[in-house]
Amino acid sequence: MTDVLEQARAWLADDPDPATRAELQTVLDAAATGDDAATADLADRFAGILQFGTAGLRGAIGAGPNRMNRAVVIRAAAGLAAYLLTARTPVNGARHRVVIGYDARYRSFDFATDTAAVLTAAGIEALVLPRLLPTPVLAFSVRRLSADAGVMVTASHNPPQDNGYKVYLGGPDGGSQLVAPADAEIAAHIDAVTSVAAVARAEDGWAEIGEDVVTAYLASAAEVAAPGGPRKLRIVHTSLHGVGGVTAAEALIRAGFTDLHTVAEQAEPDPDFPTVAFPNPEEPGAIDLALALAQRVEADIVIANDPDADRCAVALPARSGGWTMLHGDEVGALLGAHLAERGRTGVLANSIVSSRLLGRIAAAHGLPHAETLTGFKWISRVPGLTYGYEEALGYCVDPESVRDKDGISTAVLVAELAAATAAAGRTLWDVLDDLAVAHGLHATDQLSVRVEDLSLIAAAMARLRSAPPSSLAGSAVVTADDLLAGDGGLPPTDGLRYLTADATRVVVRPSGTEPKLKCYLEVVVPVGDGDVAAARATARDRLAAVRADIGAALGLAS
Repeated sequence: MTDVLEQARAWLADDPDPATRAELQTVLDAAATGDDAATADLADRFAGILQFGTAGLRGAIGAGPNRMNRAVVIRAAAGLAAYLLTARTPVNGARHRVVIGYDARYRSFDFATDTAAVLTAAGIEALVLPRLLPTPVLAFSVRRLSADAGVMVTASHNPPQDNGYKVYLGGPDGGSQLVAPADAEIAAHIDAVTSVAAVARAEDGWAEIGEDVVTAYLASAAEVAAPGGPRKLRIVHTSLHGVGGVTAAEALIRAGFTDLHTVAEQAEPDPDFPTVAFPNPEEPGAIDLALALAQRVEADIVIANDPDADRCAVALPARSGGWTMLHGDEVGALLGAHLAERGRTGVLANSIVSSRLLGRIAAAHGLPHAETLTGFKWISRVPGLTYGYEEALGYCVDPESVRDKDGISTAVLVAELAAATAAAGRTLWDVLDDLAVAHGLHATDQLSVRVEDLSLIAAAMARLRSAPPSSLAGSAVVTADDLLAGDGGLPPTDGLRYLTADATRVVVRPSGTEPKLKCYLEVVVPVGDGDVAAARATARDRLAAVRADIGAALGLAS
């Protein structure tokens, strides 16, 4: 405990922020009196420095090295600056340029300003977006402005107490999120920072980007919908208290979708996210207000973005009444088939945890298909990419403009598909049935286990590696890939993949952004007789059995 107290006092002396200094002093004082809760709190804050990886930084806001705060962000910005200056040739041939964006979470503006101050002092041109804007606008700006890197201050769909720091690389990386070894090289430069006081920060000298970049993004997003198509569609939209509301609405209206109804209670950015338990459209209850509004206005579709609007969720009127949210794999297949039928050329891609249906759709249209590791940092780097998605509601529908998932341009494409389908007297459920008949019913589900103790995840993965399941839902496991060992022809990653004799597939991996262990389940049921309803019933039963089997093998309560 003496070591922790010494570390805390040293950190306190180096912290440039009066707010976090006062917070840490309060914890220190309580710990010094023997308060057990304060002692545990202090130990957690100094359990190590928040790790910088391919997802950048993400964690709870607060004082100490294991939290998101100005001291940690200044160190990260210094590490990024050192990396650019030593490892990257400037894109414009003269001076490195970095674009910086921020959302409405607590401290986002402060973290963005500190980043600009550090980069400017290092001789790097820092350009800050003009206001609260979604992550896709930042990703677009990196490409539009020929920047060497981009920083987005956001925790995306994490709980209110969190914030994050996402890094994009320009030049040969094309504006994609960073991957190894760049993450490790930046982390090494961060570790080399001796103190925050030693990091130079300019008082001014950075520039604010004009609204013309935002206007260009909106034009690009609206043009995802082909001109001249049907536009009759009543849409309910929610931004879940995030920063995507205004931008999404304007993109949809520019594309011709003017019958738009916004969930008023969730329309304004609010870092407390007061109407949702978790600001993620996948979470139970998150889009209940949108569904209620849709029922009142007799909407045709509900479209929801997460707080930084890089993800997009879709709900439809159910055939049996009420509303049903589509699974990310269903939206992924619908959009992939739609773009292929529109004549898009290039590679269709999805991550290994997403459905294999997109591969069959690509083959049917004579298009190449690629499978990548989880994350858009991999999907966006597929050579020749024309469309990519992963099941966690992320879709890249215009890679020439945004090399990342983009919930706003996706909303426009979803609206185009829904309007065209309705104009033909059909529903998106009918289109999903068509895909099932043509390619087999691909049904997916997920078993997700949230933990307080991260060691439980490592222990569960170790159990599976030492005692993998021999069968799933009564079908023998014929392939067991350890992705950490490089099985399956992909770069090594901590994950396991099982394939059974009846084409059932399970992928198990730790989450990269949350304290969760995730299991991705997929079964394939042929629909030779055209009875999709029967195939769906069979798939539900099989998924339930797979879920029970893999849950038992993990030995963790879900």
